[in-house]
Amino acid sequence: MIPGPFSYHRPATLADAVKLLSTLGDEARPLAGGHSLVPMMKLRLATPEHLVDLHGIDGLKGIRREGNRIVIGAMTTQHELLASDEIAKSLPILHETALLIADPQVRYRGTIGGNVANGDPGNDMPALMLILDASYRLEGAGGAREVAATEFYQGAYFTALEPGEILTSISIPAPAAGHGYAYEKLKRKVGDYATAAAAVVLTMASGKVASCAIGLTNLHETPLLATDAAKAVIGTSLDAATLKKAAAAAEAIMSPAADARGPVEYRKHVGGIMVTRALTRAAARVS
Repeated sequence: MIPGPFSYHRPATLADAVKLLSTLGDEARPLAGGHSLVPMMKLRLATPEHLVDLHGIDGLKGIRREGNRIVIGAMTTQHELLASDEIAKSLPILHETALLIADPQVRYRGTIGGNVANGDPGNDMPALMLILDASYRLEGAGGAREVAATEFYQGAYFTALEPGEILTSISIPAPAAGHGYAYEKLKRKVGDYATAAAAVVLTMASGKVASCAIGLTNLHETPLLATDAAKAVIGTSLDAATLKKAAAAAEAIMSPAADARGPVEYRKHVGGIMVTRALTRAAARVS
């Protein structure tokens, strides 16, 4: 299928984009990389009358350090994340995850803002934003506000974005030096959404887990923060019994849809395996 008819707008400034979205109302959608929106338009699951292309707004791009935080412009592409020395040094889990998103063609065009902003449960970056304690800057006609990633996702394709608002940047506190990290993703083929995926960031002291955060992708209608699973490993050396307990705690909060990727019980089972693998690999990386 092909998309329905729409009018195309390419503003040069953020103020112009906000004004357009505010004026055009519910019939307008911002366009970033387009890898979520355009397929939905082709299937007529989304039928906006206006597309507001954000690619002409230079202020929405780039990666910079602000004190102890890394700020990433929403229109920064996955390819630019992979090319960034700052990301490789301070947020290597973003680098690892970007490599697992689709294929090079998609990564050259797809943006981090588009990945986190539209509430698609299959997108990879939102679970990372939860475990990294990220916050999003949202700008609209009423001004700017900061919303924690943990408060942003409300349901499949439903977020804290108000009509006319644009997610303009992501701010992430730099994790502790020497932390361990891993993103484990099971997918059917290159370019597919995850059947199940788990993100882990942890620190260790004297051979035991000192802090841990676990996020889950495509195992619920929103990304999940597996708090009980993370608590289960604190103070342990990640022995087999602890890993089994953490996986079970993570599976307890999963409610994936049955689809072409498998039935519910299968997806929950492999979700637990992804948690075990991510914990093990993250611990091995602690320096």
